[in-house]
Amino acid sequence: MKKLENYRRWRLVLIAMLVPLAFIAFWPSPVDQPVQGQLAAVFKFLHRHGIPTWFNYRFVEASANVALFVPVGVVSSFAFPSWPWWRIGAFGLLISGCMELGQLLFLHGRFPSTVDLVTNTSGAVIGALLAAAVLERLRARGVSVASPQSPGDIA
Repeated sequence: MKKLENYRRWRLVLIAMLVPLAFIAFWPSPVDQPVQGQLAAVFKFLHRHGIPTWFNYRFVEASANVALFVPVGVVSSFAFPSWPWWRIGAFGLLISGCMELGQLLFLHGRFPSTVDLVTNTSGAVIGALLAAAVLERLRARGVSVASPQSPGDIA
């Protein structure tokens, strides 16, 4: 029963994490819109001082989307320990797909993007793989880590 309670706690953490994601996804305008001028100036400055031009807004936005979903992958791995990494990735794709579909249907100032689907899903997969690697390393060091439950353990 103790294991089940831990999984429930991680699921509550996951739900709590999805709330700010929903605010970001369904904000009426892009969240970086108020600072776009400053961002452009920063990139111009960086490029003039030797930073490669590939380090631009698109790169930073894509990296931010990956980084935003890495914690989703980590926490999902603890919330659903019997799920393999690819299932966590599919879960990330589902969450991202709902966000992009919502932008398409309800927000005229936002634009759905397949790049966002790919980068968000990648972040969830990276998070799942990181969680698996950390747990494996802990087990290798002899630290007692709960193993994934069998599929029938949770109703």
